[in-house]
Amino acid sequence: MSDNRREIAARLRGAREASGLAIEAAAEALKLEAPAYAAFESGARDLPMGLLPQIAALFGVESSALLTGGDSHARVFSVTRRGKGAVVARRQTYHYENLAAGFTGPRMEPFLVTVDPKPGEPFHLNTHAGQEFNLVVGGTLELMIDGHTLVLEEGDSVYFDATRPHGMRARDNHPARFLAIITA
Repeated sequence: MSDNRREIAARLRGAREASGLAIEAAAEALKLEAPAYAAFESGARDLPMGLLPQIAALFGVESSALLTGGDSHARVFSVTRRGKGAVVARRQTYHYENLAAGFTGPRMEPFLVTVDPKPGEPFHLNTHAGQEFNLVVGGTLELMIDGHTLVLEEGDSVYFDATRPHGMRARDNHPARFLAIITA
């Protein structure tokens, strides 16, 4: 398990405990099974980025506090310089950079995501509340959304209902980069 995942799990557990909720109550509020939620807190399972806004709202904390341990303070604007976003280490295949970690109370979560190619690896599907927008900024991205397979090239975008099973992977043995904007 990565140190980053372990740190996020500890902050998640601390936020839940500070809110006074039991694991079962938090899981129910998030429409999850208690063992699935407990796996996030133990670090046994990656925390889906699409679930982050719901968890932050439930515990009354900023998403950035769960990701980085720091507090956001910007209320008018927040600048994230190239390569300086809060990095979220998840699966080896994905690299997430939170582009709004410094803003207080964001209504959307923007990430710059890099997906490394893993030839022959199946899609890792997930679901979360809200909607999602992806804009490919480099490489070729293959997506599966609710059983539909799409191929997006640089400059292509997709907007979709994130409650539907979805996943993505890089094509052509080259990394793919895309801007992902997730709403609650």
